[in-house]
Amino acid sequence: QLQVVESGGGLVQPGGSLRLSCTASKFTSDDYAIGWFRQAPGKEREGVSCISSSGDWTHYTDSVKGRFTISRDSAKNTVYLQMNSLKPEDTAVYNCAIIGEGGTTCDLSGAVEHYRYLEVRGQGTLVTVSS
Repeated sequence: QLQVVESGGGLVQPGGSLRLSCTASKFTSDDYAIGWFRQAPGKEREGVSCISSSGDWTHYTDSVKGRFTISRDSAKNTVYLQMNSLKPEDTAVYNCAIIGEGGTTCDLSGAVEHYRYLEVRGQGTLVTVSS
């Protein structure tokens, strides 16, 4: 059974940084496009970023552009989300999911629209940005 597990969340002060990891098991993550999502209390789920299976294509929601960077390490079968200049409004549970197989792009908005149909999703890791 394909699985992804997130790690790296925690409490950080505004302006600080965290790096989230999404580690795949029982499959090679390079074969799939991976998306990061977040959901804050009382708010709808939001697509944060995605990376194509090739790693050449990335996409970010507007609110994190210039602050977050998605990348993948094939040797570690892991996709990372480096989050810098964190703001209180970034506080949420972050999770990753397989959003596509193969291909040279990733569709973040489509993944959000069809989130409930994504079959491989992690449980999430909590990020709290507070002083």
